[in-house]
Amino acid sequence: MPALTAQRCFNHDSREAAARCPECGRFYCRECVAEHDDRLVCTLCLAKLTNAAAKPKRNFAGVGRVALCTLGLLVAWFFFDLVGEGLLSIPSAFHEGTLWQPGWLDKE
Repeated sequence: MPALTAQRCFNHDSREAAARCPECGRFYCRECVAEHDDRLVCTLCLAKLTNAAAKPKRNFAGVGRVALCTLGLLVAWFFFDLVGEGLLSIPSAFHEGTLWQPGWLDKE
């Protein structure tokens, strides 16, 4: 491949090339390139890059948030269900003689 100094601009045959576009690989003069994302890109590729960036992309973040919220509610329900089942499995003899038994005021 010849050196950059021997190349000519793709758009202007009489001008010496100053840069090579990393997107299309062609050589261009200083007027035909622009800086984009810290690199020199030709105007045609720059238009393609900016149009691609300007197109709205589908965002599924809302669906993800709803799914995480639903998952969180299911985990909380499962946890409290397990805690309730554990409390219900405690035998009644464990609570004898405590304040919350019926008739605790009558014992005085």
